Amino acid sequence: MARGARRGRGCGRLGRRAVLALGLLAVSAAKAGAACSLSLVLALDVSSSVDGREYRLQREGLAAALADPAVVEAIAAQGGIWITAFEWSGTEQQFDWLEWTHVEDAGSIGRAAARVAAARRASEGFPTALGYALGHALARLRDAPERCLRQVIDVAGDGVNNHGFPPRSTYRANDMTGITVNGLVIEGEVPPPVPFYRAEVLHGPGAFLEVTASYEDYAEAMRRKLLRELAAQYVMAR
Repeated sequence: MARGARRGRGCGRLGRRAVLALGLLAVSAAKAGAACSLSLVLALDVSSSVDGREYRLQREGLAAALADPAVVEAIAAQGGIWITAFEWSGTEQQFDWLEWTHVEDAGSIGRAAARVAAARRASEGFPTALGYALGHALARLRDAPERCLRQVIDVAGDGVNNHGFPPRSTYRANDMTGITVNGLVIEGEVPPPVPFYRAEVLHGPGAFLEVTASYEDYAEAMRRKLLRELAAQYVMAR
């Protein structure tokens, strides 16, 4: 395989010097005891609450966030990371957008972002089965090409679990040692998803929730979230 919210807005705006300095720490730690610094699973909600326009904003928003210069610089500063991305909705509706890919510079990140941007929706009209989505994400982590210093699942959605078993059942049934689950929530649905994500989805060391008011701000929220995850990587590496 080729190696190829308004809330927390300030947390994502890392300065150039801070990114580079912390990145050197992460690279040193990875060289000392780990083959790679970070494996990141990106899981995006395409359940029945997500219409065609919102799907496009989500897919294009992820692609834009990955290709953002600050994100590219943060990834390159630590020697690259492994990423994979998939869409999810019902119990059996998990479809890959991007197989495991090693990204390390503007070229490889740009190619990965282009594959995400070109993805086509594989399912429509299914419920929100978050427990199953997280189970798929854990399976993807087990299939990662390398055992990295940190393993992170990043699940984005606009609603609560309404089909199948809940996230906590997934966590109880799997070895979650060293695995962090972060969230990106789009507000507006009823019941409100933010309390649910905080109570049921976030898991592991350094877990956090990024919140955006609408899909129009999805790309910026994803950019903030990626920078926070990369910054957490630097801190954990120290």
